[in-house]
Amino acid sequence: MSKAILVLEDGRTFHGTAYGAVGETFGEAVFTTGMTGYQETLTDPSFHKQVVVQTAPQIGNTGVNDEDDESDRIWVSGYVVRDPARRPSNWRSTGDLGERLAAEGVVGISGVDTRALTRHLRERGAMRVGISSVDLDPRALRERVLAQPQMLGADLSAQVTTGERYTVAAEGEHRYTVAALDLGIKRNVSRRLAERGVTTHIFPASSSIEDLLAVGPDAVFFSPGPGDPATADGPVALAREVMRRRVPLFGICFGSQILGRALGFGTYKLGYGHRGINQPVLDKTTGKVEVTSHNHGFAVDAPIGERIDTEFGGVEVSHVCLNDNVVEGLRGLEVPAFTVQYHPEAAAGPHDADYLFDRFVELVEKKG
Repeated sequence: MSKAILVLEDGRTFHGTAYGAVGETFGEAVFTTGMTGYQETLTDPSFHKQVVVQTAPQIGNTGVNDEDDESDRIWVSGYVVRDPARRPSNWRSTGDLGERLAAEGVVGISGVDTRALTRHLRERGAMRVGISSVDLDPRALRERVLAQPQMLGADLSAQVTTGERYTVAAEGEHRYTVAALDLGIKRNVSRRLAERGVTTHIFPASSSIEDLLAVGPDAVFFSPGPGDPATADGPVALAREVMRRRVPLFGICFGSQILGRALGFGTYKLGYGHRGINQPVLDKTTGKVEVTSHNHGFAVDAPIGERIDTEFGGVEVSHVCLNDNVVEGLRGLEVPAFTVQYHPEAAAGPHDADYLFDRFVELVEKKG
């Protein structure tokens, strides 16, 4: 096995073994706390340009399969694990994770103390990183790390969006039509909508309001995605057009940040973000606490606990993260629009927030 090194932009260095493809890669170092769902994590477009550190010590035990991908490829820039499985074991497995990473050219490193790396990122914040199994000189690798672009100011949705519109049909009886803007959409979104009788038309991120309205949508959806929402002026303008026409609107994660900007709020970068499937969120509408799936490094800057008057009427913060009081959702009081910063589609779980797709359908029913 080839040796490998990981070097953070502040110079902290970890030594390990090459995992996946042999080579060199760069990105933003982030950690995710999920103990399951590594295949869904790897294929989530929101991880584009990020090197993902798995805090769970054993990765790859259940192999990979042909059903759990959330997109058509692995999107992470690099992968960091402590103890990769030597032999996958699961009745659904069709292959080995390390071999899949190598086949798609994803450079990774194993044998790393991921707990120490995670603690470092929690204390110092997410930062640029490099992994190399071809050049083991930490000083030279760090120079290349420092030459990489930062995530702040990165405009990435155009790099992950679909090239052309496609449709996912409703399961059973068709009830409603949704136009979804693909900023980095995951497959489970359209599955969740299809289960509720919704046919979803998925559009490229550059689509216009005329493009969306051409399919006669009962509602519009803005998807999750990667990058800095402060760069997404096109989708923000589109969201404003949707709200002006009072078409019901639902946004998730990056889509939530886009709607936040469209309503007049700012966004900011979190120190190390929320990533994992065990984040506690309070739904202020019901008073219930949900265990939720997150993958975001930016958040909306909006006041909690009060009505905010906007061009589109009153708005309030609907969901709050109980770990750090970060805004996790917005709700229009007059305009038919709401958002959540986390992932109710949640593959591989949890499913506490699945009701939000029912709330979306109810919003369409009320509008009708």
